[in-house]
Amino acid sequence: MLRKVALFTNEYPPNVYGGAGVHVEYLSRALAKLVSVEVRCFGDQVVDDPALTVRGYPQWEETKRNTDPRFSGAVDAFVRSLIMAKDNLAADVVHCHTWYTDMGGLLAGKLWGIPYVLTIHSLEPLRPWKVEQLGNGYHLSSWMERTAIEQASAIIAVSNETRSDVLRFFNIAPEKVHVIYNGIDLAEYRRTAATDALERYGIDPDRPFVLFVGRITRQKGIIHLVNAIPHIDPELQVVLCAGAPDTPEIGKEMEEGVAMVSAGRPGVIWIREMLARPDVIQLYSHAAVFCCPSVYEPFGIINLEAMACETAVVASAVGGIKEVVVPEETGVLVDPGLKPDSFEPDDPAAFSADLAAAINRIAGDAALRERFGLAGRRRVEEHFSWDAIAQKTVALYESLVAEGVQG
Repeated sequence: MLRKVALFTNEYPPNVYGGAGVHVEYLSRALAKLVSVEVRCFGDQVVDDPALTVRGYPQWEETKRNTDPRFSGAVDAFVRSLIMAKDNLAADVVHCHTWYTDMGGLLAGKLWGIPYVLTIHSLEPLRPWKVEQLGNGYHLSSWMERTAIEQASAIIAVSNETRSDVLRFFNIAPEKVHVIYNGIDLAEYRRTAATDALERYGIDPDRPFVLFVGRITRQKGIIHLVNAIPHIDPELQVVLCAGAPDTPEIGKEMEEGVAMVSAGRPGVIWIREMLARPDVIQLYSHAAVFCCPSVYEPFGIINLEAMACETAVVASAVGGIKEVVVPEETGVLVDPGLKPDSFEPDDPAAFSADLAAAINRIAGDAALRERFGLAGRRRVEEHFSWDAIAQKTVALYESLVAEGVQG
């Protein structure tokens, strides 16, 4: 009988900066309706609700001392994973999210004799640009990920494409890899008429705009959207809700790119801070088009957020995005033309031009925008509720416990 599950995660509110953090936040709430949940996360959070307890683990300062600063993230993750695992654990299953805590799941499974499950939100072999951020720490993060994946009791892939990637890169039995999609809070993410956030950030609510929401990373492809701006209808505002650059180098590239394309072109608005969720929902709700130009995206939860707010989507035809956005039904998919075994478009200028053409087409056709937007909302209601996803996840836990699987 399943009584309690432990979730190990890097991100948890209020420290959420990416899709994996959003996933764990909402999944933990939905799971807590079905089973007792304990969250162990990076930070200093403490929540003692009987159904959902949360304990944060701060960084050990020693991981920063006398080392290459780029190594600190991977070394810190290893240390915090060990501490999470060794602390008394009265759970029936441990479920980890991202390489930051995968090693914690492996160790906890060994120490406490319980199955451990990993959700794959992204894969290190498919993010080679992380070397810019982590240096040789990337090789440590990759080893931690591989070791944990290949010994896991079960893997949850957030899309069929991600499942294929897991089986391609790792030595794991196919029957251990299950597909359970990301979800969306349908009550929270819905169209709103409010415009105070738009006005606060200098967006004209009476003038259509294309919207980007995400971090400044190679993965999210924001540079390709920036390079598309000269081709985007000048009547359209371009709103870039983008912060937290992975490295100073990509931050500088973004600065220079935006400065170049916005010279003499009004209506390019760069919001560099992480916005409160109600503000982001306002941006989604009033955008003529949402653009997701990622070059790697195992799922792409931001597309669900836009679709839930009845906004048409233009997105790259990569990864799990192809399982979320239905071409000519909820939006338009653009092939980035990636080089073989690469995350660089073969012709970056052509990719940017194609993004702009799709954006212009949708923004210029009010009836098409409405049709795509309504269809997007229907799709998320029918396929991506967190309650349904939690039920599938609990069913997987229960099968492992019933089989007596141990880490």
